[in-house]
Amino acid sequence: MIRRLALILTVLVPAVLLCGTQTAVAQEPAVEEEATVVVPDLPPPPYEARLLRLAEILGSVQYLRTLCSTEEETGWRDSMQALLNSETAGEANRRAQLTAGYNRGFRAFAAVYTTCTEAAVVAEERYRHEGATLVAEIVSRYGN
Repeated sequence: MIRRLALILTVLVPAVLLCGTQTAVAQEPAVEEEATVVVPDLPPPPYEARLLRLAEILGSVQYLRTLCSTEEETGWRDSMQALLNSETAGEANRRAQLTAGYNRGFRAFAAVYTTCTEAAVVAEERYRHEGATLVAEIVSRYGN
């Protein structure tokens, strides 16, 4: 699981620094009759708090990039989906918590900014940098 996390987070670093995503909030993808693996409730990994913060940052940056960018980008939501797929396989509660974090970050800025302002641009840049720092910390401390 740690190796998967390191791989996914390594992929997220460029996404956090360079990409944006679609205008929709994180939603569960349609699943076509796949077998669901149920994992018993395990204690959360030691990096769970950082992962939840990263989910919020991804949602916040998604909203701000969509608000201020003229191009439609898909990287942020795709990054969140990759994180959900790698970290929460069979753990519905963790998946719900991370999805809620993403949506909370998205809605927090949607409640404040309805148009792109200089403050929104600065906030987006700061959140991207915080996200990149979180990814680097998680990978260096918990990755293999």
